[in-house]
Amino acid sequence: MTTTTAAAWTANDRDRTWSSPDQDDAALNFHRGLTGYEPTALVALPELARELGVAAVFAKDESTRLGLPAFKALGASWAVHRALEASKADPGAEVVTATDGNHGRAVARFAREAGHPARIFVLAGGIHPSAVAAIRDEGAEVVELDANYDETVAAAADYAAEHGAVLVQDTAWDGYEEVPGWIVDGYSTLFREINAQLSDAGHHAPDLICVPTGVGSLLQAALAHYRRASTVDTAVVSVETEAAACMGPSLDAGHPVTVETGKTIMSGLNCGTPSSLAWPLVRDGLDAAVAVSDDAAIDAAHRLAELGVAAGPCGAASLAGAKEALTGLDKDSRRRHLGVDADSVVVLTITEGAEANPVPAI
Repeated sequence: MTTTTAAAWTANDRDRTWSSPDQDDAALNFHRGLTGYEPTALVALPELARELGVAAVFAKDESTRLGLPAFKALGASWAVHRALEASKADPGAEVVTATDGNHGRAVARFAREAGHPARIFVLAGGIHPSAVAAIRDEGAEVVELDANYDETVAAAADYAAEHGAVLVQDTAWDGYEEVPGWIVDGYSTLFREINAQLSDAGHHAPDLICVPTGVGSLLQAALAHYRRASTVDTAVVSVETEAAACMGPSLDAGHPVTVETGKTIMSGLNCGTPSSLAWPLVRDGLDAAVAVSDDAAIDAAHRLAELGVAAGPCGAASLAGAKEALTGLDKDSRRRHLGVDADSVVVLTITEGAEANPVPAI
């Protein structure tokens, strides 16, 4: 396997003989049983199709997922359910996590609905004040730390171990992989919905899907789904913030690496270490990693808003990444690498709405 890096773009010569195992329907059936469940919208954007030079572009809009403004509700609901069931926790046991935004609110929501208090560790000043307020509005205790994301995760894990709390973290490390695996399983519902919605619209599975990426749990779910035996060889591209782009360097190194994180409006992507659970799928199944700037994400969010999709900057990163891949520097070689042409179908994973993380005016 080889990688080719050019500025913000890292192409991965993935193992095309590798496929992921089949998945069961447990998480999907669980979600279908939740009050308020319905598939989120898959929005056709013909204007973007013309701009990107492809046949069709769709935005999978996660801004109304189970009454929350982000896809995180899928993983958190399933993982909180499984973790409480597995731990046989007392009714008063706390559910604990670290977050850079939407995951913490989702964990707080589903812990409360299960009758458990929640304690959410956040980066002081690292997420929008409205996101912190939303977590508190779910009834959770918020602990703000002057630390980066990895340090905040470690603090939450230490607290849970010391106090006998139930840790529901969306990144994995050696010895902590079962719960993150449940979170990934929860995210699979999103990709199953996409395939069904595309089929209903007369299309096959996407030729390209762009996935905003922090530690890589949603990316892992995408790769687990699209690397199963299929008649369509879907290209999968991870999109990160320039402030914390660890997937490209990890592909170059051949193993997970940690990068120093910086300041970014894409707070949900500000994670400097790939999940250990996601890494094998990234190494063997990812087509390319692209990093985008805050300005590019903001421009993409405003373009989506013009087309009726109210995306936060993390969700809009999908469009910023697609533009970089398909219309930016070396676009011809990048399109060849991804197998994208004028007949291709592209899906943008809009992971959060503008309510979750407001977008500055231009």
